[in-house]
Amino acid sequence: MAAPMLEDWSWFPVLAFGVSILKCLLINTYHSTDFEVHRNWLAITHSLPVSKWYFEDTSEWTLDYPPLFAWFEYGLSQIATYFDKEMLVLQHLNHASPATVLFQRLSVIFTDIVFIYAVRECCKCVPRDKGSKDILGKPSFVLAVLLLWNFGLLIIDHIHFQYNGFLFGVLLLSIARHFQCRHLEGALLFALLLNLKHIYLYIAPAYGIFLLRSYCFTQDNADGSLNWRSFSLSRLVALGIIVCSVFALSFGPFILLGQLPQVLSRLFPFKRGLCHAYWAPNFWALYNVADKSLSVLGVRLNLLDVNRLPKASMTGGLVQEFQHSVLPSVSPFVTLVCTLMSLLPALFSIWCRPSGARGFLRCIVICALGSFMFGWHVHEKAILMAILPLSLLAVEDKEDARIFLILATTGHYSLFPLLFTAAELPIKILLMLLFTLYSFTSLKMLFRHERRLISIPEAAYLAGLAPLEVFCELVYPWTRWQQAFPFIPLLLTSVYCALGVTYSFITLYLSLLRTEGTVKGKAKGKSQ
Repeated sequence: MAAPMLEDWSWFPVLAFGVSILKCLLINTYHSTDFEVHRNWLAITHSLPVSKWYFEDTSEWTLDYPPLFAWFEYGLSQIATYFDKEMLVLQHLNHASPATVLFQRLSVIFTDIVFIYAVRECCKCVPRDKGSKDILGKPSFVLAVLLLWNFGLLIIDHIHFQYNGFLFGVLLLSIARHFQCRHLEGALLFALLLNLKHIYLYIAPAYGIFLLRSYCFTQDNADGSLNWRSFSLSRLVALGIIVCSVFALSFGPFILLGQLPQVLSRLFPFKRGLCHAYWAPNFWALYNVADKSLSVLGVRLNLLDVNRLPKASMTGGLVQEFQHSVLPSVSPFVTLVCTLMSLLPALFSIWCRPSGARGFLRCIVICALGSFMFGWHVHEKAILMAILPLSLLAVEDKEDARIFLILATTGHYSLFPLLFTAAELPIKILLMLLFTLYSFTSLKMLFRHERRLISIPEAAYLAGLAPLEVFCELVYPWTRWQQAFPFIPLLLTSVYCALGVTYSFITLYLSLLRTEGTVKGKAKGKSQ
């Protein structure tokens, strides 16, 4: 249930303004190839008719987001003409004039207004702590800082360059609407989100099961089981109309043009390898390392012929097309099966024993993390899809706070390789330290009457990130292995962080099963 609007919110604009100033200070920092990706999309949508958007390939960075995001780029391009018209010329590859940089950076900052509004709505959904008069000890304040000042969003959007803040704003606003029992609005926002960036399909199963179980079915039996007679056809139709209307508006023009197969081929390029160029810290990173270790061991024991091994497995680095030598190769279908298997227990839980919007939110986190763990060609940035929603749970429950601290610290550190220039090294370390220190101190304050948030082994693992960073940034570049094996720092970072992400995923599932067991026990007691 949403918290009553009685508390003073004067602090919120200060937080939002402060982080906006920080974003402005980062305008002239390093930007990745994603900067050119979005500049090219501005040029495509501005210079070409709609019928050619998903066929244009002058640049290697072709349009591969859903149609609504293409229209978003088109809208931005209308404003871009007032900054530098040259950025909108298709042939001007890698155009990065000062005016272009300023415009694209400001476009990210201004569209973050959606994120700021969504954070405020989420903060309203957090129960008030009546025992704390200090604003710094209120869950709503802690949540606002964890979201607005999130380290991952700051470096990915405002240094590396993307529009994740705007997109996560739509997601968080959708979640807030479900907490406020405004389910149709929540469904509409999520449908719009899917048509802005299709990576959010990762959490679509959570939305589908939750809305069907908790919105289309209006009542439960006394023991908490589903009352099949309470099914509301009108609610299902209303949901269907909303979702289908959004997809029709988005994909309709391309269906009429007979271009739907072309659009889908851009959105789902399965010809890419199992892993991204830098392995995301997930199950497949551990799988790849196990295969590489077994192949090396096999050669040393004369069990494998080095001449018959795939070259990448013995001499290559973190390439996209990774050929396994000992373990079975993995296809997109295998990753799909593994992903679905990892999600089913959580989906089954909110279907059989729904626990309201918070149970739905927990399912979102598990779906995001399960897809990250087992998905095909997962980007390391996708870890934020689990970290940000988990922030809402972390300020309410000690166990969730513990998982958040481990996942956020590990997941955020795994983003370090995205900023590889020397100038950004102190920036990312300072921002990471500040966010991590605040996360630990603020959550410890919220649960000051509880025992320690994380165990000694967990703390030792997280502390290990410090020597890992020293080795990767300061020691290894001066060793004789740097030239022959330049990928070693990336590999170590990926594998070390994969252990923490995997541990968080398992711990989150154990927490879910314990919660479900408690609910079943209470329901059984009531029935007796």
